[in-house]
Amino acid sequence: MPKAPPPDDSVPESSHPSRRTFGRIAYGAIALAAIGTATTYSVKAASAKGDLSSNLTLIAPAGAGGGWDGFARETQQAMRVDRLANNAQVVNIPGAGGTIGLGKFSTMHGQADTILATGTAMVGGIALNKSPVGFDNTTLLARVAEDYDVLIAAADSPHNTIDDVIGAWKKDPKGFVWTGGSAGSVDHLTIAQLALLGGISASDITYIPKSGGGEAIQTLLSGTTDFASCGFNEVSDQIDAGRVKAIGVAAPERIKGFEDVPTMSEQGYKVTLTNWRGWLGAPDITGDESAQLLDVLTKTRDSAAWKDALDRNKWTDVWQTGEEFAEFIKEDTSRVEKLLKELGL
Repeated sequence: MPKAPPPDDSVPESSHPSRRTFGRIAYGAIALAAIGTATTYSVKAASAKGDLSSNLTLIAPAGAGGGWDGFARETQQAMRVDRLANNAQVVNIPGAGGTIGLGKFSTMHGQADTILATGTAMVGGIALNKSPVGFDNTTLLARVAEDYDVLIAAADSPHNTIDDVIGAWKKDPKGFVWTGGSAGSVDHLTIAQLALLGGISASDITYIPKSGGGEAIQTLLSGTTDFASCGFNEVSDQIDAGRVKAIGVAAPERIKGFEDVPTMSEQGYKVTLTNWRGWLGAPDITGDESAQLLDVLTKTRDSAAWKDALDRNKWTDVWQTGEEFAEFIKEDTSRVEKLLKELGL
């Protein structure tokens, strides 16, 4: 079982994987006594007792308009529509693959009315930034949804399949220019995994990071880059409009509404990384508080408003809690750290 978070004035060893990987699991086990601490930004202090759904703060560890922000606001909206939380608020704390928000959140001992969005980008951010805090400094709540990257090119690109891309890439690995999100992001890691499956060294990848799908598309259209890997929901409208060409999606099956876009797996390249998102509770919350938060999140996940959000954003339900969620984080961390090492990051 994961260890309890260290005292406030100690710093976990970033080189010890178990301290960065495993959070305390929220599924009714006895938790440590809650002691609220002040934070450097404006959120409401937690009540050690009472109904946590009366006031709930959702932290998106990224700027407005990003994937975590969208996930947090869709969650907020579903809670409001179905009256699952009387006053759900979203607070943005951007930076360093979510580890700035994680660092602040790890000091909020016992602040049960605040939860933090997490996901693949945070797994990469913890490893890439050698974060002194990790999942072990939180309470694991739930893995909720995931979306998938899609490989795109300019509409007039001569390449139509993954084999076409790999063939051209092998001829000039370093001269073949890719784009996507930040260094170490799911977009970057998806390209790395595709390279390894295609027999191309990940260290030979030429990658130009951008802030999102919109910027990535502009580089394709201007000829600055050859291909991009982006979240499907970021570029689906541009695929639909014919501005860019979708060559393969890193999903287990074809995306609803875009059934003409084949998966990478059915083309012989089993890219397994997904952009998952979920929620963490603060350190040192009680078992009762963990149960309350999971109850609110479970009801949100089961609501019609959330199901509509899944459909609109092309997200897939991947609900996990307890030991299952903890084991998933362990495996995901291992995958991400291996790919980052291959990239030389």
